[in-house]
Amino acid sequence: MTTVFGKIIAGELPCDKVFENERILAFKDIAPVAPVHLLIVPKKVFPDLQSVPLEDLPLIAECLSVAQKLALEFGITEGYRLLTNNGPDSGQVVFHLHFHLIGGRKLHHLG
Repeated sequence: MTTVFGKIIAGELPCDKVFENERILAFKDIAPVAPVHLLIVPKKVFPDLQSVPLEDLPLIAECLSVAQKLALEFGITEGYRLLTNNGPDSGQVVFHLHFHLIGGRKLHHLG
């Protein structure tokens, strides 16, 4: 079953794109929780982080590199959060691995 992110990657749904290459798409979240709230999505489908096989870990490293570049571009290098949810117990609702890059305001401690 195709997720909303699969449809965005395929061009079937619009997004406010901020980065794209042959492996990764990043775009603005439609329900931001901070002034900067971007989603970084590998185009290869993994339901969650735990499902990424060892041979695909370089793609995850590339997602982190994209997060660093976007943090610099959006002026949030002094304070941002990069997170992913893994499985329904974490609150994950779209089962296509993605990372939230959140910043642009003081973020509260999660503990």
